Amino acid sequence: MGLTAVLHGRRGPVELVLVRHGQSAGNIADSQARDADAERLELTARDADVELSANGEEQARTLGRWVADLPASERPDLVVSSPYRRAADTARAALEGLDLDLLLDERLRERDLGLLDGLTGKGIRARHPGEAERRSHVGKFYYQPPSGESWADVVLRIRSLLGDLREAYDGKRVWLFTHQAVIMSFRYALEGLDEAELLEIDRTTPIPNASITRYCRRDGGLVLDTFADDSHLEPGPAARTAEEGRAEEAPDA
Repeated sequence: MGLTAVLHGRRGPVELVLVRHGQSAGNIADSQARDADAERLELTARDADVELSANGEEQARTLGRWVADLPASERPDLVVSSPYRRAADTARAALEGLDLDLLLDERLRERDLGLLDGLTGKGIRARHPGEAERRSHVGKFYYQPPSGESWADVVLRIRSLLGDLREAYDGKRVWLFTHQAVIMSFRYALEGLDEAELLEIDRTTPIPNASITRYCRRDGGLVLDTFADDSHLEPGPAARTAEEGRAEEAPDA
């Protein structure tokens, strides 16, 4: 039996919903840096403290209204968030009016880019050419920046979290508020994807801000039902946002 089957098992949540945080100041700074062909993002806050943009706050409020309109049988029983501000603030807005506590778990935090944090692809090539060459050789999934994490490292903490959820929240609806690379790592762990399959999805399918990825328990396992869906943001007033066409090189966010 493969590890993915062990993670599913007969126990565990009946639904697992992964929510990407609303648009952040970091998302905007990244887009502006690339448009300006700059080497570094104009961002002073550390990654854990990056706030939602005004539009991101509206996305979170819109998500909250959508959650409030769900039938009671479809609302979450448990909500856990990355401790990073942009994710936790999105979760708090989504929970407003619901009688639920928000739990924080550092295993849902964003991938640590270490020495390369705050740099664009151009900045990495200009300031750390050796690392740019090593990243190109090793590949996006296994490359570990100095003092940072690879995607494979993120998968390890996601497997740990899944084990805890399976044991402690059998039969519950669990919602997790987190980040783009973490959501992709859940797909890798839950679906038994290989490196090439994961990177192809990452290259071709952006994960919009405040979007939902849903797994439902069927036939003894968690099965992907919805991926990167932000249709609940229509008809507004929040603008829908994603890193279109930049998934190959863009920092995780």
